[in-house]
Amino acid sequence: MKSKTKLLSLLAAGVVFLTHCQPVQEAVSKPRTIVTTDGEIDDVDSYIRMLLYANEFRIEGLIYSSSMWHYKGDGKGTEFTSEMEMTQRIYGARTDLRWPGTEWMNPLLNAYAEIYPNLIKHAEGYPTADYLKSVVRVGNIDFEGEMDKDTEGSDFIKAKLLDDNMEPLYLQVWGGTNTIARALKSIEDEFKGSAEWDSIYKKICDKAIIYAILDQDATYRKYIAPNWPGIRIFYNSHQFWCFAYAWKRAVPASQQYLFEGEFMGNEIILNHGPLLVQYYSYGDGQKQEGDDEHVHGDTARLKGGQWGDFGMYDFISEGDSPSYLHLINVGLDNLDHPEWGGWGGRLVQSAEQPNRWEDGETARDYNPFSDTLDPTYPQIRWLEAIQQDFAGRADWCVADYEKANHPPVVKATAGSRLTAKPGEKVQLAIEAEDPDGDELETTFWIYKEVGSYNGDVAVSSAGDIATVTLPENGTGALHIIAEVKDRASHPMTRYHRFVIEVK
Repeated sequence: MKSKTKLLSLLAAGVVFLTHCQPVQEAVSKPRTIVTTDGEIDDVDSYIRMLLYANEFRIEGLIYSSSMWHYKGDGKGTEFTSEMEMTQRIYGARTDLRWPGTEWMNPLLNAYAEIYPNLIKHAEGYPTADYLKSVVRVGNIDFEGEMDKDTEGSDFIKAKLLDDNMEPLYLQVWGGTNTIARALKSIEDEFKGSAEWDSIYKKICDKAIIYAILDQDATYRKYIAPNWPGIRIFYNSHQFWCFAYAWKRAVPASQQYLFEGEFMGNEIILNHGPLLVQYYSYGDGQKQEGDDEHVHGDTARLKGGQWGDFGMYDFISEGDSPSYLHLINVGLDNLDHPEWGGWGGRLVQSAEQPNRWEDGETARDYNPFSDTLDPTYPQIRWLEAIQQDFAGRADWCVADYEKANHPPVVKATAGSRLTAKPGEKVQLAIEAEDPDGDELETTFWIYKEVGSYNGDVAVSSAGDIATVTLPENGTGALHIIAEVKDRASHPMTRYHRFVIEVK
């Protein structure tokens, strides 16, 4: 029975819904973003997946940058020693380090151009390859943390920060923050001390949001944080690990098949067109030019490696993907609320630095696989949906619309932000439709760690209707997720979040 029919039947039966709620909000425009990347092999894999989701956000810049792991050198034989303890210990003084060059985006964008005609059969909003090529720039790449000079990349970021578009600009940091830091330093040099400085400073802080995966140079700590404390930063240092090289240590055993070669090879990499065949995986025979430590494609290196034993086409790493997974609107309403959790994990506002959201011990979720509070589980809980969605989009690269899967569309029938009193029964309703006509499975569940509600709640559901029974003694914010999954070979999942303020 279709969701709408179920809803009408219940309404006819006299089910009463709370009316003291806000109307459903109109869809907001897609978020703007600039990616800075050092080109490590996991950046390449993150980049490939990102291209399949390029219709979900507005990519306004693709910038080559350096990091503690990858830098070009100045071409003069100058030796450089890392400021970061780990790479200082590993590499000592170097004239260059594992630099993959500034051409690796080109074959990926050329391949994207080949699959673009097929992608647009499945969804609107994909940018052309020519457009994406037009926003590629080379930033500060000579050494780790180099921010002494303006570059095409830093100038590009600077211009975007100073433009008149006041929509948030998400600055993804896949390597070091140095090119972003140079853009900010150039703005400071130009305007600080002038009559415009206060308004310029406020404008930048209102607009810029940095999403950083670890600190891969010292420029955020040494320059951005002390000189631009008003800039918001989303800092991921724990949750990304289930997408990184050590994924076997983080991903529950029952879900590791989603990262193993049978799934990654057959469902994503092979026979899915010219872009995905360039995705780096274990034992695939590929070797990145410039990085002598990229040995993962060698079949002789599958056993006994740094991160364990692997099989052919096993996942290597996409450590930077959470930074754009956060931007995809799957119905979790996390974009302006990183503390609410979503496909990019969950980050909690720092008590000491109010413009900093971070993971770690303050952002632990209960992990049912290990029966512990786990700082990585806010990302792990979405892995199955994310990986199956990736496989579904892989089919978009080669299949016609009728032969591929597409996500369900989910919305609330009334409001999403509700108020209630202790002891009340609150009824929640969604409408869900599947563009392919697939049967849908709906589950309502409480995201307990996100809310502030302090009582025990019972949730019962029938199809697309849920009844929340509030006890007499609980107050606070209660987050309930309506999760809708289609029944397909690669099921796609979308959500709707309800927040009930009980007071």
